[in-house]
Parts: sequence; structure tokens; C-alpha cells
Amino acid sequence: MLFRTPFNGYAVKFSPFEEGRIAVATSQNFGIIGNGRQHVLQMGPQGLVEVAAFDTKDGLYDCCWSEENENILVSACGDGSIKVWDVQAPAQANPLRSFQEHQREVYAINWNVTRRNLFLSASWDDSIKLWDINAPQSLATFKEHTYCVYAAVWNPAHADVFVSASGDCSVKVWDLRQQRSTLSIAAHNYEVLCTDWCKYNDCVIATGSVDKSIKIWDVRSPTREVTTLLGHTYAVRRVLFSPHAESIVASCSYDMTVRLWDVAAPEDALLRLWDHHTEFAVGLDFSTLTEGLLASAGWDETVHVWNQNTDPRAA
Repeated sequence: MLFRTPFNGYAVKFSPFEEGRIAVATSQNFGIIGNGRQHVLQMGPQGLVEVAAFDTKDGLYDCCWSEENENILVSACGDGSIKVWDVQAPAQANPLRSFQEHQREVYAINWNVTRRNLFLSASWDDSIKLWDINAPQSLATFKEHTYCVYAAVWNPAHADVFVSASGDCSVKVWDLRQQRSTLSIAAHNYEVLCTDWCKYNDCVIATGSVDKSIKIWDVRSPTREVTTLLGHTYAVRRVLFSPHAESIVASCSYDMTVRLWDVAAPEDALLRLWDHHTEFAVGLDFSTLTEGLLASAGWDETVHVWNQNTDPRAA
């Protein structure tokens, strides 16, 4: 399935509640200057149909769905704000709220699947903030990274633990109960743009970097990566563990490709390569509700949804 956005795609996220509902964050002029638009799409017999859209005065770099209310969606904005939307509310009622604490672009946002009132934001102001959707301001700020924070992702098994990825070439593991990060890994020699936790092993993370590589780490023995996945020819923009298979990882890159890997078979890890985007592929997600369903978004103003055993263009 294909949907064309008026602006350049930055992020795509499946709803955890509704089959085939997808949020897409977009930015005008490749996110450099201009407005943003948050789309909500629904898969159906006619393909991908827009059911809601919200405009912002600055570009949107990421989005995520609430884990406690199927109609609530949050967006990471280039003006340093976090916008909260209600898909069911009339246009004039949106955004429901706007949290404005970050000093620079908010680049990533991630909702806690266990403590469903909490979410994280990662910013180019080098900080991560913890939010309660019901609180007027952030609950905590984490400042140890020395350059832009590109991602902050909750551990799927431990509600207090998250990992962050930064342009300072490190990933850090944090515990809300501790004053400082509990682990720092010099993960790559270049900026780390993305990270994710394995959904089946809470000690395993993946990292993706400007150095074109994906690395798998076990945080119990962080001195060396478990394996390295090579093949992308430009920076890796997102890396995600499958919610349905322990060793399956998907990635997308500035090389315009989306790839599927099996980290349990490092010698022959690449399972699939899709080159359906004609510009940077920067948004990627697995559906948690439908096994094998993927979505991608790119700077070519397209959103694709397809089954991992097919060609997105055929879908």
C-alpha cells in the first residue's frame, strides 16, 4: 500500500490498539525549514486513507502512540516542543497540549509500554526528558551526553530502564531509580543515530550509526559487540527488533534501502533488501498486531505498508 504525503516523511508508527492505523510525522523542505504535518492513516480496501491530519509551524521528526489511550498521539517538533493530539477531537481542540522545555529540536519520542502514562523525549539540546502525559511539566531531565541525542527507547521488560543513542558516539543505559546512567558504551566511531531493545531478551540492544554499520550488544558484557551487520552504504537511520521473532531486525538508511536481518546468522544475516524509496528512507516500524507487516516513510514523500515476504511496490 502506498500513500503520498505533501511533505518529507520522517517517522511512521503503527497503533498498538487498532489494526492498520498508522501515524506519519512529516516535515517541509526536508526538515530544514518550514512547517510540519502529523498524518493519521488507516489501511482499508481502498489502500491507505487519511483519517486525520494536524499542522505545526515547524517540522516533525518523530511521533508515537499513547499506550493507554488509542486516540492520543504525540509528535516531536523542530521548535523544541512536544505536541499532544487527540485523533477523535475536532481540529480546533488540537493540539490538546504542547510541552515546551527542550532548547533545541526534539528528535525522538518513545512511550512506556508498562507504565502507560510515561514517555521519553530526546533532543538536539543533548538531553533526554521524562514526561507524564498528565503532568504539567517534565518529571526529570537526563544530561550526560555531550552532543545531540537521537533516540531514547524504553526497555520492554523493565519499566524504569531505557537506552539512549547520541552523536557523541555512545549509547547509555539509564535507570530512573539511579542519579546517573548505569552503563555507557562507546558503540561506534561515528554518531549513533538509532538504538532498540530486543523484545525477547532485555539485555540485548541494537545500534545504528553514521559509520553504515549495525551492531548488536549484550549489556552484560559491553566491552565488545556480539555481532556487526554490514551492507548499508550510507548512515543507518533506524534499527528495530521484530516484536514477533527474537533474532529478526529491520533497518533503514540514507542509502534509500530498507533491510531485514537475522542476527542469529551473522555470516548470512541479510534476509531481504527493499529499494522502493527514491530518497532517504528514515521512517520504519513493525506492526505489533500483524506479524510480518512493515511500514516505511522517506524523503520522497511516500509511505509504504507491506508484508515482509512481498515487494512494497507490488503491494
